[in-house]
Amino acid sequence: MRIIVFILLIVASLISFSQQYDFGSWNVITTKLKLSSKWGLFHELQLRSLSFYRHHYYYEAKVGASYSLNKNFSFLLGVGKYMTYSDGGNFEQPVTANESRLWEQVTMNQSLLRVNIEHRYRMEQRWFKNGYRNRFRYRLSSTAPLNHKKIVPETFYVTVFDEIFLNNETPYFERNRFFAGIGYQISKQFSVQPGFLRQYDYKNNTGFGKNYFLLLFSIDIDAEKNSAKNN
Repeated sequence: MRIIVFILLIVASLISFSQQYDFGSWNVITTKLKLSSKWGLFHELQLRSLSFYRHHYYYEAKVGASYSLNKNFSFLLGVGKYMTYSDGGNFEQPVTANESRLWEQVTMNQSLLRVNIEHRYRMEQRWFKNGYRNRFRYRLSSTAPLNHKKIVPETFYVTVFDEIFLNNETPYFERNRFFAGIGYQISKQFSVQPGFLRQYDYKNNTGFGKNYFLLLFSIDIDAEKNSAKNN
């Protein structure tokens, strides 16, 4: 019970801070389905707003399949739909970007004491109504448990990442995305992670930055173990 109260206090303090400074909101639900020791499926939904849970302007839905060589090296192939609406919010017309995307990803993990370090490389092929673009992304993230040596059920942890976005057309350095947050592993299947996200976009020697309150909810399902239990 004390853990639940503590989580609610953390989320409430982040919400209060975000409202005070008119952060945008960024919500993510991620589901991973482990089919075997090698293969898995992936699904993610995102919803973003310009003000704190007001003026919603963006959503995306994506699915993918993953293959793991071992616990530290994996591949993922994904497809997705990405919709951006007018700055007026609440999905007002016109649609400013209607994008379909195919992407390939390589993830490498390493451990340093209690800290897990992840390197994620992603190539994207992006189709719009007015053309086609490529994009290349690299994300460096670190996660460290606080009250246990490893992230197991009932573990608090801190996570930080920085991601750069590059393309083969000017501006070559397109975007930077930074995140810092506190997560809680509720059980083997569920975790929640609130935090602060700063995104800065570069365009024609000018830029625009936006702060968000991000709330990530993750679901991990081990179909192989569930099948073994049922048998």
